[in-house]
Amino acid sequence: MDPRVGAPRAASFRLPHNGWLFDLDGTVYRGETPIPGAAETIAALRTAGRRVAFLSNKPLATRADYAAKLTRLGIPTVADDVISSSLVLARHLRRLDAGAPVFVIGEPPLVAELSAHGFEARTDARVRWVVIAFDRTFDYAKLNTALQAVRGGARLIATNPDRTCPTETGEIPDCAGMIAAVEAVTGVPVEVIVGKPSPLMLEMALERLGLPARECAVVGDRIETDVVMGKRLGLATVLVLSGVTRADDPRIAEVAPDAVLGSIGELVQTI
Repeated sequence: MDPRVGAPRAASFRLPHNGWLFDLDGTVYRGETPIPGAAETIAALRTAGRRVAFLSNKPLATRADYAAKLTRLGIPTVADDVISSSLVLARHLRRLDAGAPVFVIGEPPLVAELSAHGFEARTDARVRWVVIAFDRTFDYAKLNTALQAVRGGARLIATNPDRTCPTETGEIPDCAGMIAAVEAVTGVPVEVIVGKPSPLMLEMALERLGLPARECAVVGDRIETDVVMGKRLGLATVLVLSGVTRADDPRIAEVAPDAVLGSIGELVQTI
């Protein structure tokens, strides 16, 4: 009798890298629904000794919230394994202007991250920075406060450049809409956008993995953020078609990810 019968099958990975960075929305899950094979793929990587971390441009939840969600979906995760645009922005802004008063176009989790890093989040225009993020409560009053703040000398910084965010029911407007509105009325461009494809986010993620870029791969559903970021810094890149990018997108040939897969579940095969 074959001694392998009944034994667990070994995993064969499409790429040999020791560090893996996964986008969340559209890559690991859509809304509250996990992408098929996501939990199994990440479990196989971890079992094989690969290091895993998660990246999110969406500042609508805390890192603890993201970790709890992943754990609930069958992917045990701690908060430190999640690198969010809120965290990257707070740390970068602390290097630029520690403790500055800020006006936040954003939701409570982003405000909490900034407060935890020593920033004074104000509701008026007497600030040194306007922080722009994905904000489902964005309105005329916030736009006007941003305008008055910039006229008073405030500078602009933003979490992420995404035009839309994938959900279970389709795409919804993301941070690019808020950035465009503020830039349009102020006539002033945002100085820095810290989320993907910014190297600021990737450098923090590589620090978490404790590995150089050449030993890591990034997996995501957006060419203009996930794949472009990885290409710029020398990571292997995997584009998945489970989110916003379609198989006939001409940018796939132009940017040339190292692999294009239907979903995260195709990263691992059994042998």
